[in-house]
Amino acid sequence: QVQPVESGGGLVQAGGSLRLSCAASGRTFSTYTFSTSSMGWFRQAPGKERESVATIIRDGGGTVYADSVKGRFTISRDNAKKMVYLQMNSLKPEDTAVYYCNRVGTSSRRALDAWGQGTLVTVSS
Repeated sequence: QVQPVESGGGLVQAGGSLRLSCAASGRTFSTYTFSTSSMGWFRQAPGKERESVATIIRDGGGTVYADSVKGRFTISRDNAKKMVYLQMNSLKPEDTAVYYCNRVGTSSRRALDAWGQGTLVTVSS
């Protein structure tokens, strides 16, 4: 199982940028297993359900974004380091949320493992 550790959140003004990082660790989670896994970023705003923000498909299968972040956020990965990143530009107050990463089903894009603690992003207006 993957144990994600998210970092990089903080307080930023509207229009600003942040880069989130996710270290996908786990005793049996090898770099090969990571490289053949689809990975996703999710977020949960206060009082709202957790939602998928961005997914990077295994084996160079491309990326998928929520409409609300398309053109502003970019997901990427470093298979050798077992890291997933989320570059967030042109941030808006409505992007305020706790952000999580997780291994996801390639077709379903639903989370497959336990959630980490997440990293809080606060965008001020």
